[in-house]
Amino acid sequence: MPGAGTDRSHPSSGGAAPVVILVEPQLGENIGMAARAMGNFGLTDLRLVNPRDGWPNVAAQRAASGADHIIGNVALFDTVAAAVADCSLLYATTARAHDQAKPVVGPDAAATETAREIAASGRVGILFGRERYGLLNEEVALADRIVTFPVNPAFASLNLAQAVLLMGYEWFKQVNGGALPFTALERSERASQHQMQAFFDNLVRELDKAEFLRPPEKRPTMLVNLRNIFTRMEPTKQDLHTLHGVVTAIAEGRKGPAKGGVLDETQATRLRALLAEHGQNRSPHDSGTVRGLARLLRRNPTDAERALWNALKSDRRFAGAFKRQTPVGRHIPDFVSFERRIAIELINPGETDTIVADRAERQAWLEARGYRVVRLTAATVEQSIDAALAALAEP
Repeated sequence: MPGAGTDRSHPSSGGAAPVVILVEPQLGENIGMAARAMGNFGLTDLRLVNPRDGWPNVAAQRAASGADHIIGNVALFDTVAAAVADCSLLYATTARAHDQAKPVVGPDAAATETAREIAASGRVGILFGRERYGLLNEEVALADRIVTFPVNPAFASLNLAQAVLLMGYEWFKQVNGGALPFTALERSERASQHQMQAFFDNLVRELDKAEFLRPPEKRPTMLVNLRNIFTRMEPTKQDLHTLHGVVTAIAEGRKGPAKGGVLDETQATRLRALLAEHGQNRSPHDSGTVRGLARLLRRNPTDAERALWNALKSDRRFAGAFKRQTPVGRHIPDFVSFERRIAIELINPGETDTIVADRAERQAWLEARGYRVVRLTAATVEQSIDAALAALAEP
């Protein structure tokens, strides 16, 4: 079965190529993997000298992973001399010095000479020895050149298929000019400064809405750092289109009374408990965290809060008078009207002792400053909004 990246629409070979000769290979799996390595780099002519387990070999066919055009055309020989008889240039691959007066070359140099020989209508063969002990001296003596690999001398032995793959790689790179089978997709035109500025203006506008660029004294430095992030990217026009979409999606997805975000009562209670815990004994630098939690509550009302908020906006007695989750001093009531000096505490079921204590402290603080605190349960609001509004209208 062909593996990932295999495209059968391409020819399996780039033309004339060197012959691979395996001398007395022992394992069918090694023969198959060698054939697979050959197929990777356009080698098709495989010759076997006395394979130990005979031929054909089922294990070799399985290990070839689809290199059937090579396995199906294997040539068998009884001797090395017979297998290399038609070669005008023969290389013997070995990791050991055989003390023979022959040129020793690396696989890249062998590939260069092989290309010249084949271009001159010669036939080139490459001998690979047995898995256990390689080629015999007599077999190396038949070769014109010795090929060895620049490997770690303390661990120089290569698997048979690895050796075939290295030779095939250098050969294919030689005839193919080292061209890669595919390249990166062409990028769109680089964005102009005008386009960059338009995107940055959009980004900063939304960051200002989210109150990200704080404190004010750090805003200029933060803007410079942000701009540098995007200029280092060298974005294309398409990149900026995508980034514009990301910013817009985040901005329009912001939840709140006008955006459809809703917390259930359990989620709201957990968030209020966290807000109450942060509010207890906080230091001045904690105010940002508290206000952030309050904004989250404001943008994610419960069903009861939504119903009360809509009623307050539509009832002519209260329209425009109330705000949600807005700080009054260091406290943040659920609803507050500064002009009417009224604060509304909406009680959700299952509130913790921390929330109850926080509400009591807030109520005492507000009442001490002239606010009337109206406590409404979520059940009252959901069952009768008119009763809830009537409680607010009482003097």
